[in-house]
Amino acid sequence: MWRLARAGARAPPALAVAAAAAPGGPGGPEGWYEWAARSAPVHWAEGGLAALQEATGLPCWAAIACGAAVLRTAVTLPLAAHQGRLLAKLENLQPEIKELAKRLRYEVSVRGKQLGWSEKVARFHFTKNMRRIVTELYIRDNCHPFKATLLLWVQVPMWVCVSLALRNCSLGALGSAVQEQFSSGGALWFTDLTAPDSTWILPVSLGLVNLLVVEIFASQKNPQVSRFQKLVTNFFRVVSVVMIPIAATVPSSMALYWLSSSLVGLSHNLLLRSPIFRRLCCIPRTKSDSDTPYRDIMAALAAKYSFKK
Repeated sequence: MWRLARAGARAPPALAVAAAAAPGGPGGPEGWYEWAARSAPVHWAEGGLAALQEATGLPCWAAIACGAAVLRTAVTLPLAAHQGRLLAKLENLQPEIKELAKRLRYEVSVRGKQLGWSEKVARFHFTKNMRRIVTELYIRDNCHPFKATLLLWVQVPMWVCVSLALRNCSLGALGSAVQEQFSSGGALWFTDLTAPDSTWILPVSLGLVNLLVVEIFASQKNPQVSRFQKLVTNFFRVVSVVMIPIAATVPSSMALYWLSSSLVGLSHNLLLRSPIFRRLCCIPRTKSDSDTPYRDIMAALAAKYSFKK
């Protein structure tokens, strides 16, 4: 599949010469999208896909699905387990934070009466000291909330780079030989990986899987769901729906990768609910943990959507 592209890298093809001659950087005439499609991380993704195909001998569609599984398992699963440990520590800190806040509020109230503070001044001192106390607790337990966003900062760029790499392969940016192999490297109803899925099976499946992932997250036992968390959940619901028409307009290779990545991500999310796997990952137990997580997920979805048993 990508062997010819890699062999051509030894003797720079006309495409590479043209790219070198074209104005480099995002400010050039080709724009941000074309600049990103020819960036070094995207070329690394192309090389990784080529190496995987050469090592396994899989057809194009299987190599794409296998690559998605390898990336999600080798890169994002450990980060997701790390995120789970941080979130568990944060949840276990909440009772201590509430107790300290109650004590600090009393101390500020007493001190305010002694010094004649106004309500605004008392609130300022409470907020300032509470922020300091919470920061010290985060440092003590090594669980600052920002660290939990590491998964997002790795997963999204990786997803974009692989998507652009597949786009290059499908549109002939790596040569006509690679494009021809993609055009006949599909399976079932998507035999041409360079063309969009006219049946919409891949796009609709992608949307349904992403919505299922969102609903599984939303079904977690958390009585104190903030307004921000609700907004984030609704945002990802909208994104899941919007991705359906987008996936219907891109080459099937990209839609297949997106669907494969989402399916693996769904399996990882379910795996991270397992009490045995959580213990293996050294994720602390919390009050919201369940010994029967999968039964609870089904019950929560059934209650929310009124499924008949």
